[in-house]
Amino acid sequence: MNIALFLEMAAEAQGDRVAFKDALTGESISFAGLYKAAQAKSQVLHESGASHCALIDTSNLTIPVALFASGWSGIPYVPINYRLTTDEIDALIDRVKPAFVVTDAERREAWVDRDDLIIHDRQSFRDVHAQSDDIAHWSMEPDDVAVVLFTSGTTGAPKAAIMRHRHLVSYTLMMDFGSADEDEAALVTVPPYHIAGIAAILTSVYQCRRVVQLATFEPDNWLRVAREEGITSTFVVPTMLARIVESLEGQRSANLPNLQAISYGGGKMPLNVIRKAMDLFPDTEFTNAYGLTETSSTITVLGPEEHRTAVASIDPTTQKRLTSVGLPVPGIEIAIRDDEGRDLATNVHGEIFVRGDQVSGEYEGIGSRVDDDGWFPTRDAGYVDDDGYLFLDGRADDVIVRGGENLSPGEIEDVLRDHECVRDAAVVGMPSEEWGEAVAAAVEVSHDVSVETLQSWVREHMRSSRVPEQIQFWDELPYNETGKLLRRIVKEAFADPSST
Repeated sequence: MNIALFLEMAAEAQGDRVAFKDALTGESISFAGLYKAAQAKSQVLHESGASHCALIDTSNLTIPVALFASGWSGIPYVPINYRLTTDEIDALIDRVKPAFVVTDAERREAWVDRDDLIIHDRQSFRDVHAQSDDIAHWSMEPDDVAVVLFTSGTTGAPKAAIMRHRHLVSYTLMMDFGSADEDEAALVTVPPYHIAGIAAILTSVYQCRRVVQLATFEPDNWLRVAREEGITSTFVVPTMLARIVESLEGQRSANLPNLQAISYGGGKMPLNVIRKAMDLFPDTEFTNAYGLTETSSTITVLGPEEHRTAVASIDPTTQKRLTSVGLPVPGIEIAIRDDEGRDLATNVHGEIFVRGDQVSGEYEGIGSRVDDDGWFPTRDAGYVDDDGYLFLDGRADDVIVRGGENLSPGEIEDVLRDHECVRDAAVVGMPSEEWGEAVAAAVEVSHDVSVETLQSWVREHMRSSRVPEQIQFWDELPYNETGKLLRRIVKEAFADPSST
């Protein structure tokens, strides 16, 4: 199958229904209009001779047109982080040229003379027409490349993760076609270069759900748009939800009666944030979704009932489940392995491996990282409890090795966040002559508290080896725009204290 088939199905079933609306401009497009636009632009892409269709822009109506037109034309779609520097973007463009590029007007003006690029901004892409009326039908080859997403590249040059049509189709088919009622609407604030943004487009079109695009996130504006558009579902990263909760401080309710569901993921959710959010959104169902670019989005889910049960329970094990990322979705298997690749027992920490039809695990120029049995090493660390719930520790590279003992930063962070004065925490390893690595913590606090008090708190709840030898107080911990903690920056601060 080809992802363009989802749009054809939606256009035939609900052609007059609004498919996407840009909250900034108020413009909208129907499923039939989107299908017609994607068809026309697929021929433009086909005639261009480009090897990739690169998009460098904020969320707007051009995004779904470019995605489906690329699938239709057989040219990989490559959304690029518009927040990168000019040099960083140039380096990524060089890896996909000759490229058909859709970007903002300013960048188009700067790049218009490049011979290896065909440049359009939103308006010119809308206006451009094919030279021929002969629209070629899309390929149904499941192994054709649909999307190329560049990783964040925090530890080196970004890798180009490949998603073939079969991976994205497998993920999307977990949903029920046409299952959304006409009054349902999803608010999408994640950027178009994030796998969650790709997944939101595909699943919403397949379910015939209206999508309201919000190009930039600001909590008060997010709340306003959600109310005015009658939003029924949304996805946020933890930092977004934390800012929404902060903006509602002093209020008893978010006053969003239409909002039926909030999904969150992309980073570790502080326990105090999700508890406050559930109080402020009492009629909203919360879902924690964990996934990776290489797995075509979500692979485990902690559902609404599990959220409610964990909050209401007095059993510590059940309460702790609120900090998990849930159970594998249908078609996905999870394994925890040690450094030698051996499967580990429940409640033992190791690297998370995943297997399933939606898993790509492939990179351009590198090849597949999936082994002969179909298992992909996520490079995330964690463990599975006795009931199969997955808990994340962070990246495998972030594990602190103190005197030969592997320590999980995530576990220590959870304990620190449980202190009434701590809003957020980031734990890293710092160089130690005695231990090789020692535990260090950067914390955001809501009230004054001493280093000694926090060290005692950790000592009371964990073994002494987990107690941070150094604690720094930060006004704000560093996260990227998709909610991932930039642990590297914290680590650098402890390696060179003068940098803070």
